[in-house]
Amino acid sequence: MKDWWQETFPKGRQSLIISDVHGYPVQIAYGEKGTGKPLFLLHGMGSWSYNWRYSVAPLSKYFRVICVDAKGFGFSDKPCLRREKSGHQVIELERIIQELCDEPAVIVAESLGALVALALTQKSPELVGRLVVINAPIFAEQLPHWAMSILSQVPIELLQTIDSLRLAYLFAPIVKEIMAIERRKVLFDPSILTQEDVYWITYPFVEIPGTLVKVAEELQIAAKEIENLQANKPNMLTQIQKNLSSIESPTLILWGDKDSWFPASHGEKLHQHLPNSQFQILENCYHDASTGSAKVINQAILKFLQQTEFL
Repeated sequence: MKDWWQETFPKGRQSLIISDVHGYPVQIAYGEKGTGKPLFLLHGMGSWSYNWRYSVAPLSKYFRVICVDAKGFGFSDKPCLRREKSGHQVIELERIIQELCDEPAVIVAESLGALVALALTQKSPELVGRLVVINAPIFAEQLPHWAMSILSQVPIELLQTIDSLRLAYLFAPIVKEIMAIERRKVLFDPSILTQEDVYWITYPFVEIPGTLVKVAEELQIAAKEIENLQANKPNMLTQIQKNLSSIESPTLILWGDKDSWFPASHGEKLHQHLPNSQFQILENCYHDASTGSAKVINQAILKFLQQTEFL
């Protein structure tokens, strides 16, 4: 199998060292293509930069496209000896952008990445020139998938043992088949998911130690956030929701009309809370919009950036 990074980006997979939220150095994997204003593509929970495989080339004709694997995901470092805390991705994304850019960037983000992008825009608006959020879990009331719920309840120590025994590697065919089945469930047209897609989507889980542990840890953080939200205890979700009106950056909200994880009504609600936003429904689109509706998304992004004079 050809290396996706090498095939997609002129310099292949690059790495950047930042300080994480605990002050420790971590290596972040990224790739970039094109010239011009910076445009970041941010993935969702359990994914990595490969999810944007259909957007890199089209958008790089107009922008310096930068795909980033968040810490703990994909090919970035997975420091499993240190527990994460809520909001760490916001601080780490801020540091990534500061290292790679010297001007406001376009942020295009899906699912969990979109939630992080909203929080970053509130915290450091000077870094964000334009914002595009897709199927964001901003009004989530529960973890949207049974496997997420299970992982959020498994003790991290047990998962570390499973990981140290490389069980995902030993049972790679089963892991790949299960993930392929679940991925197809979030696509309107499941047939577009190829065997090569399954190979790369599952690669970090099968080949890179620590991936399962870090994804589970993020899910546990998310579950706790939702629990605190429902109990009216301090939480990051409420903080982001209360400060949505402070976001002044022109924002495009894209939402799959058949997203069973976070319904399109959440997108309409988000639009009502963002004074400088546009809202567009993606027809015949489930939750995995970056794969299932890539062509429409790319066109919508370019149209939005042209309308808001960023292209």
